[in-house]
Amino acid sequence: MSSRIPRSLLSLAIGGFGIGLTEFVIMGPLPDVAKAMNVSIAQAGHYIAAYALGVVVGAPLLVIAGRNLPPKKMLLVLMVIFTVFNGLSALAPNGTSLLILRFLSGLPHGAYFGVGAVVAGRIAGPGKAASAFAVMLSGLTICNIIGVPIATYIGQMVSWRASFALVAVVGIATLIAIAMTIPNFESENKGGSVRQDFVIFKNPSLWYAIVIASIGFGGFFAWFSYITPLLTNVTGVSKEYVPYFLSLAGVGMTVGNWMGGRMADSMSAIKAVVYLLIAMISVLLLDSLLAAHLIPMIFLTFATGAIAMAMGAPIQIILINSSKESPLLGSSIGQGAFNLGNSLGAFLGGLPLAAGMTFTSPLWVGAGLAFTGLIVAFKLFRKGAHIDLPVSKDQLMH
Repeated sequence: MSSRIPRSLLSLAIGGFGIGLTEFVIMGPLPDVAKAMNVSIAQAGHYIAAYALGVVVGAPLLVIAGRNLPPKKMLLVLMVIFTVFNGLSALAPNGTSLLILRFLSGLPHGAYFGVGAVVAGRIAGPGKAASAFAVMLSGLTICNIIGVPIATYIGQMVSWRASFALVAVVGIATLIAIAMTIPNFESENKGGSVRQDFVIFKNPSLWYAIVIASIGFGGFFAWFSYITPLLTNVTGVSKEYVPYFLSLAGVGMTVGNWMGGRMADSMSAIKAVVYLLIAMISVLLLDSLLAAHLIPMIFLTFATGAIAMAMGAPIQIILINSSKESPLLGSSIGQGAFNLGNSLGAFLGGLPLAAGMTFTSPLWVGAGLAFTGLIVAFKLFRKGAHIDLPVSKDQLMH
C-alpha cells in the first residue's frame, strides 16, 4: 500500500470509529444514565450487556441475510441501522426503551467489520489486505483514545443523551463517506447454499475459540464496565478526570492491538492466548488490590487495556483457521463472541454490586472469567496443532 491512504479505507475507519464510540460511550456516564433512568448502577450495566447481545445476534444474522448484496450496499444498510437506533437512544424516554435500543444498536457491529474486511482487502489488492484492515481497525482504537473521552466529557458537561447524539452524527458522516468513496464491487456470493457456510460449526476448535473469546475476554469487561464508579469511589479520582483514564485505557488498547499481532507472528496463536490470559488474571487481581492507590491505577489502567486488546489478533487467527469453509461467517461469529464477553462481564460483574459488595468486587469476577478462559485455552492447546498453522493475509481478510 502506498504511503497515501485511500479515501475509501478512511471511510471504513470512520465507521470503525463510530462503532467503537457506541460500544464504549456508555461506560463513562454510566452513573448519570442510571440516575436518569432511575435504576442502580448494577442495573445500568444491563445497557452494556444489551448492546453486546445485539452484536451476538446481529453478527451472523445480518451476514447471512445480506450475503447476496453487493458489499457497498450492505455497508450502507448496516450504517443506516447503526445511525437510526443510536439516534433514537438519545431520545429514549425510559429504561426499558433504552435497553431495547441498545440491543438494536448492536446488531450491525459484527457484520460491519466482517464485510468491511472483505472490502478493505479488495481495495488494497493482493498482498496488501492486512495493512488495509489495519487502517479500518485503527478507527476503533483511535476512538478509545479520543472519541470515548470526548463523548464522556460531553456527557458529563451537557447530558449523556448528547453523547449518543454524537454517535448518530458519526454514523451520518460514515454513510456519506461510504456512498462517495467505496467502489461498487459485485457480491462474492453467487447464490450458494447457507448450509455450506454452516459446516464450520462441525469443527470443535471453533467452539473452543468462541468460548475463549466470550468468557476469557469477558474478564476485561467486568473491569471496564464499572471503571467510573471504581475510580471515583475507590481510587478517589474526581469525576472530571475520568475521561483521562478512559483515554489512557484507549492508548493501552492501541498498543495492545499491535503487541497481539506481533505475538501471534512470533509464536503459535493459542500459546499467545494462554500467556495473555495469565497476564489478564494477574492484572485484574492487582487492579483489585491496588484500586485505592492513584499511581498504580494509572499504570494498571494502561496495562489492562493493552493486555485485553492483545488477545484479539491471536484469537481471530484461531477462529479463521477453524472456519476455512466460510471465513466471513467465522469472523462475524468471532465478533459476536467478543461481545458476548462484553455482555457476560457487564452482567456478572454487576451481580456483586447488586448484592451490596464493594466496587472492587467486579474485578474478582473478571479474574474468575479470565481463569475459566485459561482452562479452555489449555485444553485447546493440548488438543492439536492444526489451529496453530500460519494464516495468510488473504485468509485473514476473506
